Amino acid sequence: MTGTVPNVVDVSGGNLVLVVVVALIALGALAMAAMFRAEVMSAAEGTDNMKSIAQAVQEGANAYLTRQFRTLAIFAGIAFFALLLLPADDAVVRIFRSVAFLGGAGFSAAVGYLGMSLAVQANLRVAAAAQTQGRDPAMHIGFRTGATVGMLTVGLGLLGASVVVLAFQDDAPDVLEGFGFGAALLAMFMRVGGGIFTKAADVGADLVGKVENNIPEDDPRNAATIADNVGDNVGDCAGMAADLFESYAVTLVAALILGSAAFGDKGLVFPLLIPAIGALTAVAGVYLCQPRPGENGLTTINRAFYISAGIGAVASVLLAFVYLPGDFSELSGLERGGSPLDRAFGFEPASGSPAVIAALAVLIGIVLAAAILALTGYFTGTEFRPVKDVGRTSLTGAATVILSGLSVGFESAVYTTLVIGAAVFGAFLLGAGSLSIALFAVALAGCGLLTTVGVIVAMDTFGPVSDNAQGIAEMSGDVSEEGAQILTELDAVGNTTKAITKGIAIATAVLAASALFGSYIGTAIERLADLENSTEQDVTDFLTSFFVFSPDVLVGLLIGVAVVFLFSGLAINAVGRAAGAVVMEVRRQFREIPGIMEGTGRPEYGKVVDIVTRDSLRELATPGILAILAPIAVGFGLGVGALAGFLAGAIGSGTLMAVFLANAGGAWDNAKKLVEDGHHGGKGSPAHEATVIGDTVGDPFKDTAGPAINPLLKVMNLVSLLIVGAIISLTVGEDANRPLSIIIALAAALGIAVAVYLSKRRSAVISDEEPAPVG
Repeated sequence: MTGTVPNVVDVSGGNLVLVVVVALIALGALAMAAMFRAEVMSAAEGTDNMKSIAQAVQEGANAYLTRQFRTLAIFAGIAFFALLLLPADDAVVRIFRSVAFLGGAGFSAAVGYLGMSLAVQANLRVAAAAQTQGRDPAMHIGFRTGATVGMLTVGLGLLGASVVVLAFQDDAPDVLEGFGFGAALLAMFMRVGGGIFTKAADVGADLVGKVENNIPEDDPRNAATIADNVGDNVGDCAGMAADLFESYAVTLVAALILGSAAFGDKGLVFPLLIPAIGALTAVAGVYLCQPRPGENGLTTINRAFYISAGIGAVASVLLAFVYLPGDFSELSGLERGGSPLDRAFGFEPASGSPAVIAALAVLIGIVLAAAILALTGYFTGTEFRPVKDVGRTSLTGAATVILSGLSVGFESAVYTTLVIGAAVFGAFLLGAGSLSIALFAVALAGCGLLTTVGVIVAMDTFGPVSDNAQGIAEMSGDVSEEGAQILTELDAVGNTTKAITKGIAIATAVLAASALFGSYIGTAIERLADLENSTEQDVTDFLTSFFVFSPDVLVGLLIGVAVVFLFSGLAINAVGRAAGAVVMEVRRQFREIPGIMEGTGRPEYGKVVDIVTRDSLRELATPGILAILAPIAVGFGLGVGALAGFLAGAIGSGTLMAVFLANAGGAWDNAKKLVEDGHHGGKGSPAHEATVIGDTVGDPFKDTAGPAINPLLKVMNLVSLLIVGAIISLTVGEDANRPLSIIIALAAALGIAVAVYLSKRRSAVISDEEPAPVG
């Protein structure tokens, strides 16, 4: 079978000018990040005790990330050379796809590292401002810190994509596959590693400090407190920043891959213009975040989000009608008779109005972001019934707290998934009978959601910064009762913003994964069309391999579901093992170091930091190996159709699992906050102990396994997209080499089995000794 008429995408003239403008907006976003950072750094640093504690947190966070990047450099080097071996249109594209991989990985690492390095300096300043200036200045510093990370995310994502489009034009989608893969792979590792670090320290600190010894969360007598504060920065700041950056990058990649087939020349430019609008509206959202007298901080932040999202929606609709024509006949660079994807599956060529389709798709994405914000806020906010119900169950013990939290997680997963599914299906219906247009509309919905990312990252980073500020204040003992009350309020606000942004990050991941899934199918069709010596029967067999009732597709779907469950189990188990080691170490210090409880003995904070650093880096490899090798095993072993089923199963189960884990954990966390605010007996009561146990169960749910599913889905989709050409060349046509493909599949499966086996052999050093007594 031969020959399709390829798209001839020409980024020249007005299109070229627009891409240059996007690149300039990206540079402007980076300049705004520098300005916001300078504003944060100009704030007062507080007392010497505060500076000493903050310095310890900074040193621990820097040491961890330095060691983590050294470990990840090995994976990056392997992936760089592996990409060189995969098929591409020509040698230049193949080489620069690998170079772009390093660029995406580097940008992802930079966003995470720079965000963390500012956060560990901002928390000190927030604590000082709460003591000397009041709530509003403290909140201002915290949100400006988040704004810095948000503008970094937007600026680097836009800059990388626009430079690749300028340099490679019609080959840009192929090169951008490498860029997105690098960003997603690094983000997944940072999410998993940082999540294990932060939650192992947090769980260990809570179990020995709050439950066994009845001391406050950030009491300096607890040896795990410094590690807990370090973990907030390497997990919630560095990990989440990298996660949202890769969502940004991967969504752009998927949109640009699908865009040229759907909208021709303009399809390669329009997906860049929408996030560029988002960069501008993010700046507006940052400046709009000004508290009103007596207003709750969460209300202020939500208002800034909604206003910036509304401005972005109006601007995006206007752009669609100004830039895009009213009829597909006016677009250049489209294939005659429809795309290969439409022809293969019997869909009609594009019809309708490109401007209307694009405008509605972008609006769907923006509305989805607002809906997820409201829905997640309802299920995890302290003022709403779900969290109040979980808090009330604390009166009957930890078991009922855990049961009620699980119930909230399961129920919220259904509603959130239905909302996300409605957005995906609504965007798909805009295709008007064309599969390529429908898939591009889904990608554009993701681009619409990207317009809110700058403010979303700011909201997310605000959480750990306010949390750490409260920790530094409590450990230093240099904050008045009024200052402590301000920091407690900001911590509660940050707790909710973190939960909300996790929900939006999940929605972004699903839209990006759905668009990548469409890219995978389209690329598979094109590779088959380009395959020499293929016959019409090969084409028929190939298309029927995608039917859902085909046994291999069903098996692939089940494996995709299983991988999500296994990945989640590995991540949670890793936290459990590392937290066990922390518990034993903190108990030892309470038992063996004289005077800790009296305040005359100094805990050995560094030993706990070393334990969680070692364990989190040791546990890093297994989930990563699973994410990379599982698609390889299924694709080369069962074929392209089974791999499609695998991706569908992973996206479906991953959406439900991620929302369940995030919202159950958020509900437990805020139920604990509710009790600590004086409800149901307050701090030190049996109800408080029950909610602390619930929170320790929820910690690895919401901050390790749940968020890590986001990059997992995109890594698996990108790996599938990258290997689909090789799978087809080995499994379809007269030149197929089935024995070799089976060998590759078995080698990948063996790699997964060995990694899981080695992971299971590790165990925390846990003995039957009694907990250290109080006092």
